[in-house]
Amino acid sequence: MAHKSKAAAKKGAAKKAAAKPGPKASRKRLGRKLYERELRRLQVELAKLQYWVHREGLRVVVLFEGRDAAGKGGVIKRISERLNPRICRIVALGVPTEREKTQWYFQRYVAELPSAGEIVLLDRSWYNRAGVERVMGFCTEEEYHEFLRSAPEFERMLTRSGIILLKYWFSISEDEQERRLEKRIEDPTRRWKLSRIDLESRKRWDAYSRAKDEMFAHTDIRQAPWYVVDAEDKRRARLNCIRHLLDQIPYHDVRPEPMSLPPRPLHNEPPERPPYESQNLVPDHYADVL
Repeated sequence: MAHKSKAAAKKGAAKKAAAKPGPKASRKRLGRKLYERELRRLQVELAKLQYWVHREGLRVVVLFEGRDAAGKGGVIKRISERLNPRICRIVALGVPTEREKTQWYFQRYVAELPSAGEIVLLDRSWYNRAGVERVMGFCTEEEYHEFLRSAPEFERMLTRSGIILLKYWFSISEDEQERRLEKRIEDPTRRWKLSRIDLESRKRWDAYSRAKDEMFAHTDIRQAPWYVVDAEDKRRARLNCIRHLLDQIPYHDVRPEPMSLPPRPLHNEPPERPPYESQNLVPDHYADVL
């Protein structure tokens, strides 16, 4: 009798665990008003971080990886849009040239590393080799396994040199990816985001899952761990990622004091200028629009 009770209890516990919502469970998406208010607050903090990085001569690399349409570009845009492009730089390398294919694999990424006082945001990175190149057969087995051996050592070298390296993986469900890819097809302003490789990758969901798991097993190291962002809701993903990034780099508010505009000088004798209409004016198509 006791055996039956134990078995029943075990079965009930298993059923309860199965009913628990996982990280991809559907939930109400974050409201726009709250999102925009919090994003504004976090972007002010990013501005403070920017001044601190510049003043202290820090070198920061933040790389963003994940499946197609996972939202990497969106968070990169929200991080960088209020920052000085001379301090915060986005790097999104294309397909390697024939010359680059003959170089050491990490060589073209080394050229993009930050100098003192710079932040580099990598929209995809050297992990292309462990993801798309592995799944699509763009590299050999030998090149792939050499990457898994070399990447942790390369990243340890970066961190030993004083570079702050942060690695984010944006995770979405298969259904959510499908929905976003369909939106790209429907929206002519987003269609450029969809490539032949994206369509081919869509067929290989399980292969990408295995590649990601193997990549994490080899490269989730103490000096540069992977941080996984639940990206099912884009707004939540952006805010959570930015907050996490800010928490990883201790900083102080060293922004300069606000400036005030002095009075404009008076023009005693305004210079004689050619008529405004004599210039090549861009037509105002909206003159009569209220």
